Amino acid sequence: MADVASSDVPLFDVPEARAVLADLLPTLDAVVALRADAAELAAATRGGAHTSLGGLPELKAAQARLDELVTTIQARGAQLKGLAPLLLDFPAELDGVPVLLCWLEGDRELRWYHRHDLGLPGRRRLPDSPVATPPEPGL
Repeated sequence: MADVASSDVPLFDVPEARAVLADLLPTLDAVVALRADAAELAAATRGGAHTSLGGLPELKAAQARLDELVTTIQARGAQLKGLAPLLLDFPAELDGVPVLLCWLEGDRELRWYHRHDLGLPGRRRLPDSPVATPPEPGL
C-alpha cells in the first residue's frame, strides 16, 4: 500500500486498490450469493416459506462462511461499509485530500471515490474513469 495516514490506516493508490478489488471479485460474488441464501434460510427458520436450501444448521453454516469471507475482504485492507448492498471503501489520497475509493455491488471495476465527510452521496468518478455513453437512438 502506498502510504500510512496519521491514524495508521494504510492508504492505497488507485492502481493498488484496483488490483486488490480484481483479486477480491470472486470473494465478493460469493458474498452476494451466500447473502441471498442466508436471507432465504433465515426467513424459512422464522416460519416463512419452506426452502430447499435447508434449515437452521445450513443457516448457521452460511453465517459462518459469510464471516470468513468478510474477514478475507478486510484482511486485504478494504473497509466493508455495507452488506446489502455490498459496499467497500479503500482509504486513499487524491491530490493531497483524504478520500475513500468506493466500490458498490454491481460495479466490476473501481471507478468512484468520495471524501470521508461526504459518504456515498458525495461519490464522484475517478479522474481516469470513462463516463459511460448512452447508446445511439435507433441502435
